[in-house]
Amino acid sequence: MITPPAWPQLWQPPGAMGWVLPHVAEVNLWHIVLFAVLGLVIGSFLNVLIYRLPLMILRNEEPETTAFNLKTPRSHCPHCQHQLHWYELIPVLSYAVSLGRCRHCQQTISWRYPLVEILTAGLFCLCLLKFGFAWPALLASAFCAMLLALAWIDAETFLLPDALTQALLWVGLIGSAMSLTPTPLMHSLSGAVLGYGLLWMVSWGFEQLAGKEGMGQGDLKLLGGLGAWVGVWSLLPLLLLASISGLIFGVSQKMRGQLGHNGHFAFGPFLAFSGFACFFLGISMGA
Repeated sequence: MITPPAWPQLWQPPGAMGWVLPHVAEVNLWHIVLFAVLGLVIGSFLNVLIYRLPLMILRNEEPETTAFNLKTPRSHCPHCQHQLHWYELIPVLSYAVSLGRCRHCQQTISWRYPLVEILTAGLFCLCLLKFGFAWPALLASAFCAMLLALAWIDAETFLLPDALTQALLWVGLIGSAMSLTPTPLMHSLSGAVLGYGLLWMVSWGFEQLAGKEGMGQGDLKLLGGLGAWVGVWSLLPLLLLASISGLIFGVSQKMRGQLGHNGHFAFGPFLAFSGFACFFLGISMGA
């Protein structure tokens, strides 16, 4: 009789991975160059997502005379609307050559574009060194790309699009089921359920006490997606780190008079920062 393999027990912590890069010796220069270039290209696409996806959501209920999506209209200068040629779309290099200005109207181009591209390339290389030149590194890179886009969109627009939070959740669960992430499937499933439920209880409790909504539904979905990647044992450290960093930011903004009239600020970037820390550092309640 064949005995099926036992699933990891929820009460058994996986143990902290720690800040280690176990595959450094297996990675060569060409691997690093490949992941860096891939990161720059994906980072360029993330800039499109960050700019257009919120506009697509906000325009969803309005009648449109012209198509507006991720590919239409073509990339253009936000000031003079000039369509950009292919040589004006090379990640980082085009920005550097043009000195951060449009070649046609000479208006300043946001520093967000090269920064997102560089950050994405750096995160992709970190995934390569962490997981080696294999599928888990690509999946971890997808995690980083989605999380970076979500954090930036929330910081700028207070939106966390379902298209990205749901992708974060399902890619994490599928990756765990295929053993392409360091999180066992039972921990991933439990982390997703508890991640959403934990913030829902906090949000519900705040609403009952204060009589107003304290947290958006997007934050709940984001923590559920993060739970699928880091697992149930990393949820509390993740939420604690996000809450402390968010509290420090909120107090500092309040003291500087920059918090806004409603006292709200985007919590998504702090969840994302904590998600990166728990994923790469292996922060959990396990030994």
